[in-house]
Amino acid sequence: MFSLKNTVSYEPYWSEQLSEYITALKWSKEGSLAASSAIGEVILSQHNSEQFELILSPSDTQGQSIDCLAFSTDGRFLAIGGQDGKVRICQIQPKFSPIKVSEREKHWIEHLAWHPTQHQLAVSLGRYVQVWDGVLGKIIITLPFEFSSVLDLAWHPLGDYLAVTGNGGIKVWNLKNEPNDPILLQIPAAATQIAWSPDGEYLATACLDHTLLVWRWGNPDPWRISGFGSKVRNLAWSTLKSGIAPLLAVSSYEDIFVWKKEPTDDNGWISRSLSLHNGIIVDLSFHPDSLLLASVGEEGILLLWSKAKKLAQRLTSVSEGFSCLDWHPSGDKLAAGGQDGKVMIWLKSNRGKGFG
Repeated sequence: MFSLKNTVSYEPYWSEQLSEYITALKWSKEGSLAASSAIGEVILSQHNSEQFELILSPSDTQGQSIDCLAFSTDGRFLAIGGQDGKVRICQIQPKFSPIKVSEREKHWIEHLAWHPTQHQLAVSLGRYVQVWDGVLGKIIITLPFEFSSVLDLAWHPLGDYLAVTGNGGIKVWNLKNEPNDPILLQIPAAATQIAWSPDGEYLATACLDHTLLVWRWGNPDPWRISGFGSKVRNLAWSTLKSGIAPLLAVSSYEDIFVWKKEPTDDNGWISRSLSLHNGIIVDLSFHPDSLLLASVGEEGILLLWSKAKKLAQRLTSVSEGFSCLDWHPSGDKLAAGGQDGKVMIWLKSNRGKGFG
């Protein structure tokens, strides 16, 4: 397990340049790294290799943006979705196989999520979600979201439930057995992002009316958190607990707020703010084995926060701002994408090579 003492240090290790804005960036369980761009490129570095391969080019996508990447939990498959309405699935393990294309209706694919334990892929398609057999490419079930276009989706960590958000609230389907009517969590505004805590006990959603809602799963009444200066843009749960529950970090414009669960439900959640960015924060992510929090902003700053409390390290490597980040499953590497098309990797300790 990664351990924080008094300091933490990550150094530049590797970089790759794409032609356009990095739209998504994901590590697999086995340490493969995929990144996509706004011009339709996808690159893949397999099994902790330092060599990237172009597996999708602008000519394959007619220059249309690729916006979401998702590795299956076992790292065997990579799903790719974007503006051209096609879902592409390639096999990564045990060896790389060519991309299979599943094309249904011409909807911009903005959200993909693999089931936590099975090769089932949830795909947002306008006002509904389809769950596919990711190996065969066949539809298992279609789930309607009548209120609006789907704005986000997330599987419960055990895979029993699939939560889908949009205007008017959240629908949660029980897919463990034959699904019936979904649980409906109504809200007066659009729910823009959603995230389950890693233990599956809490469900958080960001709303367009500058509020944050947190449910204890099974309780229909949420905690409603307000007072943000702008909409909540990012949600991140810690894997480790702090007290009785994981930490919840959210960003609103230039500020980060870290919420900790009080011992009793009557007291709810208490927060602390982290305010060193001077541009819109575009992504947040907790280290997989500690409370170290990473944040990136449009001003081109990457910050590491020790125990999600105080600044541990400041890293800058892009001139036009960051767009996304993701931790390697070991926590020894941190990858980030830039608005200038650059993919950067930092390595724990003093083993860094430096960016070229």
